[in-house]
Amino acid sequence: MSTGPSGHVARSANGPHFKILGVTREVTWGGTSFRTFLRTVDGVRINSVYNPAAAERVTGKDISRPPSHDLVFVIAHGFTGNADRPHVRRVARAFARHGAVVTFSFRGHGASGGRSTLGDREVLDLAAAVSWARELGHTRVATVGFSMGGSVVLRHAALGGGSSASASASAGAGGPDAVVSVSGPARWFYRGTAPMRRVHWLATRPAGRLVGRYGLRTRIHHRDWDPVPLSPVEAVPRIAPTPLLVVHGDRDGYFPLDHPRMLAAAAGEHGELWVEPGMGHAESAAPDGLLHRIGDWAVARAG
Repeated sequence: MSTGPSGHVARSANGPHFKILGVTREVTWGGTSFRTFLRTVDGVRINSVYNPAAAERVTGKDISRPPSHDLVFVIAHGFTGNADRPHVRRVARAFARHGAVVTFSFRGHGASGGRSTLGDREVLDLAAAVSWARELGHTRVATVGFSMGGSVVLRHAALGGGSSASASASAGAGGPDAVVSVSGPARWFYRGTAPMRRVHWLATRPAGRLVGRYGLRTRIHHRDWDPVPLSPVEAVPRIAPTPLLVVHGDRDGYFPLDHPRMLAAAAGEHGELWVEPGMGHAESAAPDGLLHRIGDWAVARAG
C-alpha cells in the first residue's frame, strides 16, 4: 500500500450504521487501496483502510487457487495497536491473498477519535467497519480479532445474533459470516500475569493513562465500565451457528491456556480451537503460515 496518497475526495454518505466522512485514494478506485474515516453510531471518527484481494494467491513456490473476491476480512487489532502498525499491515497483506481486507484503528488509537474503553464501546467501531465492508459489495465477512480485538469480535458476533433490534443494530447488519479470535481473553479483569497487570495500571491510573497517550499513541477513557459488558465466554454461546475459530499460542505471556479452553468449551460443536506451539501473543507473534491457515479456514467456513 502506498504511503503517499495521490488525491483526496470529499464525500459524505449515510450507511445503516456509519457515516463516511472522507476518502483518501491511495492509487485509484479500481482494485487498489484507499482510506476513509467512518463515524460510528455514537459519533466517533474511525480511521479505516480498504485493501482489495491480491491478484493471485501464492503458497510456497506454487500458485494455488485465486483469492475469494466476495469475501472480506475485517481485522480488529489489539490494545495499543492501530491500522498503520507494521504488524497490522503484515496481517492485512497475508489475508489479502485470500480475500479483500478492511483494517481500522479502534477509538482512542492512532488517527481515530475518541478514547479507548478497552473492549466495551469498541464493538461499535467494528460494527461500522463491517457495515462499510458490506456497503463495498462484499457478500461474506470474516471478522478476525487479536487480543482486545479478539474479545470485540466475539461480542460483536453475539450481539449480531441477539433478539433485540438495538443489539442487532449495534453489532452491524446481520453480523459476520465467520469469526476468528486470536490471543483473546475469556473473562474480564484478569491480572494473573505481569503484562496484564501493566495493562491494568495503564487503564486505571492517571500516570498510566499519560504513558498510554504520549508513549503508546493510545488515549484511554478514565471512566469505569457501567454496566460491565458481556464477557467473552458469555458471548461465545450466542454466536452459533456462525463458525468460530479460537487461536492461542502456548507461550502467550498475557493470557494462559485456560482462557482459550474456556472459550472453546463454551462454543461446543460450532467452535474450533487451535493451540499453536511456540507462539506468543497477538499480531506480532502470529507467523505468516498461521495467518494463511486462518485465511483458508475463513474461505471454507464463511457462508
